Amino acid sequence: MRFDGKIAVVTGASSGIGRATAARLASEGAKVALVDVNADALNAAKPAGDHITIVCDVSDETQVRACVDQVIAKYGHIDVLCNNAGVACSHAPIHQIDNADWDRVFGVNLKGVAYFIQAVAPGMIDRAEGGAIVNTASVAGIRSGAGGNIYSASKAGVINLTQTTACDLGQYGIRVNAVCPGLVETGMTKPIFDYARDAGKEEKLGKRAELRRYGKPAEIAGAIAFLASDDASYVTGQALPVDGGNTASLNLPGMKV
Repeated sequence: MRFDGKIAVVTGASSGIGRATAARLASEGAKVALVDVNADALNAAKPAGDHITIVCDVSDETQVRACVDQVIAKYGHIDVLCNNAGVACSHAPIHQIDNADWDRVFGVNLKGVAYFIQAVAPGMIDRAEGGAIVNTASVAGIRSGAGGNIYSASKAGVINLTQTTACDLGQYGIRVNAVCPGLVETGMTKPIFDYARDAGKEEKLGKRAELRRYGKPAEIAGAIAFLASDDASYVTGQALPVDGGNTASLNLPGMKV
C-alpha cells in the first residue's frame, strides 16, 4: 500500500501501459484519475477502488488544464502524475514525412507531457509536500532502430524534458523520472503483433532483447510504480530502460538467435 491516501493522475489510461499503471497504483491504495481521449475504452478500464475517468486530448492545453482542475475539485490535490499517453506513426524516411504527422505525434507525445507538468507542478509546489512525476518515454528515444523518425525524436524529447524538469522542480522535493519501455504489446504496437502473428513469426517478437522476449504492460507499470513511490525517494532526472536488456548490447540484426 505504498500509495495509500495518494492522488494519482494517469494519462493514456484506457489501454496498455496506462491501464496497467492505473490498476497497479489503485491496488496499492491510490485514488486514481484515469485520463484518455477514448471515452468508450476509458469506461471499460475502470480499476477497483476510488477513481474517476476524464476524457481529455492531452495535446490540447485548455483541455489539460480543465482536466487537472477537475481532479483537484474532486480530490483536493495531486501527488503523482504519470504521463503515459502516446501515439506512433509510420516508419517513413525523413524526406517522405508529412508535416501533419510531426504536429500530431509531437502534440501528444511531447507537448502533452509538458502541458500536464505545467498544470500539475504549481499545485505540488504550493502544497510543499513534494510529489512524483513519471513520464513514459521509449528505448526509441535512446537509440535508433526502435521506432520511426518522428516517434523516436518525440521520445528523445521526453527524456530530455524529464531531465530539465527534474532540475527545475528538485528544489521543491518534486521528483521527475521516465521509463523507457522496449517492445510491449499495447494498443499502439498492436499492428506489429498482428503482422507477426499473421505471418507466423510471433516467436521472433522480442528476440533481439537479452531476455529473448517482449514485455508485458504490467512489467512497465511495476517500474512506474517504483519511480512514483517513496522507494525511489532519492531518484530524479533518470530515464530507466525497461526493455529486457535491449539497450545493453549492440543489438545488431542477426546477432542473436
